[in-house]
Amino acid sequence: MAHPEPQYVQRGKVPTGPPRRKPRILLGACGCVAAVQFASICHCFSEWAEVKAVATPASLHFIDIESLPDNVDLYTDRHEWSCWERIGDNVLHIELYRWADLMVIAPLSANTLAKIAGGICDNLLTCIVRAWDYSKPMFIAPGMNTFTWRNPFTEKHLMLVDELGVSFIPGDDAMAEPTEIHSTVRLYLESRPLPD
Repeated sequence: MAHPEPQYVQRGKVPTGPPRRKPRILLGACGCVAAVQFASICHCFSEWAEVKAVATPASLHFIDIESLPDNVDLYTDRHEWSCWERIGDNVLHIELYRWADLMVIAPLSANTLAKIAGGICDNLLTCIVRAWDYSKPMFIAPGMNTFTWRNPFTEKHLMLVDELGVSFIPGDDAMAEPTEIHSTVRLYLESRPLPD
């Protein structure tokens, strides 16, 4: 008795290897009004990638946690300390950095931009950034008011993070739209293979 051909052969498709895994994207949100769009950003990415999210304490004033996708885990400073009890335990910011293929911080507040530029790591998000392996991509989409954006410190801080290889996603006097952030990162990933 002849066995039927596998479905991919019947359709003329021959596999070229194991299926590619989904990219692992770590999304970060900082405390500014643009964080009201964070759920939308999470939805854009969670449709095709594994997503974990990190929110600063200030961002939680703007994020509607109930509107986040069910398949996205949200981590805050509280989780950093509740996971660790003694030396030898996993450290959350290190585990998240190791897990991620890339990181997107959208919105990035002026406060967190200044912390990153100065190497300050006083919350879960900035600890991840401080531990980050910059051979892995990181994208930022600043969100701040026009006066803050035009302040000379902002340009200096952007130049410092640019030296680290961080990619900047610009907006028009505001954070880039979630669809623009999504398409920028998606195009980047489609042009490069994921690590195993």
